[in-house]
Amino acid sequence: MQSFQPPRRILMGPGPSDVSPRVLAALARPTIGHLDPEFQALMEEIKAALQRLFNAPDHACVPLPAPGTAGMEAAMMNLLEPDDRAVIAVNGAFGGRMADMADRAGARVVTVDHDWGRPVDPARVEAALAEAPTKLLAFVHAETSTGVRSDAGPLCALARRYGALSVVDCVTSLGGIAVDVAGWDADVVYSGTQKCLSAPPGLSPIALSKRAQAAITGRKTKVRNWLLDFNLLMSYWGGEGGRTYHHTAPINALYGLHESLVALFEEGQQAAIMRHARVHAAFAAGLEAAGLSLLVDAAYRLPQLNTVVVPDGVDEAAVRAHVLKHWDLEIGAGLGPLKGKVWRVGLMGASATPWHVRLCLTALCEALAAQGHAVDAAKALAAADRELAA
Repeated sequence: MQSFQPPRRILMGPGPSDVSPRVLAALARPTIGHLDPEFQALMEEIKAALQRLFNAPDHACVPLPAPGTAGMEAAMMNLLEPDDRAVIAVNGAFGGRMADMADRAGARVVTVDHDWGRPVDPARVEAALAEAPTKLLAFVHAETSTGVRSDAGPLCALARRYGALSVVDCVTSLGGIAVDVAGWDADVVYSGTQKCLSAPPGLSPIALSKRAQAAITGRKTKVRNWLLDFNLLMSYWGGEGGRTYHHTAPINALYGLHESLVALFEEGQQAAIMRHARVHAAFAAGLEAAGLSLLVDAAYRLPQLNTVVVPDGVDEAAVRAHVLKHWDLEIGAGLGPLKGKVWRVGLMGASATPWHVRLCLTALCEALAAQGHAVDAAKALAAADRELAA
């Protein structure tokens, strides 16, 4: 065997995003023990920073030792017991994954299915909640498979009205658009580190309300996932100086998360949100000038996840292969019913810059021209630049 030397890529797919040099440097700092007093102080800083990031001052906020999917599984397995009724809004791949996990937890799952590329409809959700007592309502705030944003506030309010706990998937939204856990009065909200936080994949920040914590401690049956059982996990994360061994924390990964949060707060959360909005507007203008379109209506688009419709007659996989080979640029393919029909272009975290917008537009135009699809790269770049200068 020889040491692995990864190629240098520009990450503009649905995740991971580019990781900044300062976060990469933090990952390389000396490893210390997971019960070291200095590391325990770092844990407290991370917990407080996540409360600030989620706007969840009364929630328990911790980073789970696995990718964002672990946050989803933790929410379902901790809150649901056999025969509980769970209403899951599905408007893309990750809503469907929520429903699958709820079913594996033994719940009676009711899905509220929507067309992919459309936001969750509160009226249809309310109709499902009104049918029978419900333990849990779950939905995706920022659907990574489509690039659509749903309005979390009204949906969480519906959960409260019907006595259900709310679970909100914020894997793609946290750090890129406003996430307001306290304002929504949400119960469980989880995310990932590899999207708008621009840390490597491998951790899942999660926030749990007091209602959710009470539901977990009051369970009649054991949580079906041992590692993510909050009754056990919080014995390690719960309190400074009183921690007991639960698992060996991913110490260096937590260094990286901490540094990414330091960088985000230095920029300012609102400034980061505005940066994502600004580069999205420039990218959308460039696409339009090139004769391309986005799948999602403008009112519901995610600035950090742009779903570009593949023009008729274009081999979408060949375009992705071209930009990877000639530009070291990664963009994503469509999932499910959108496979072969869209590209998913991420403008997330450290990948949300004017430079990334210009490079991606240039590479896309070149790849389309290679297939004989006429596009004007100069016109696309000029349109993007006008937005950036506004």
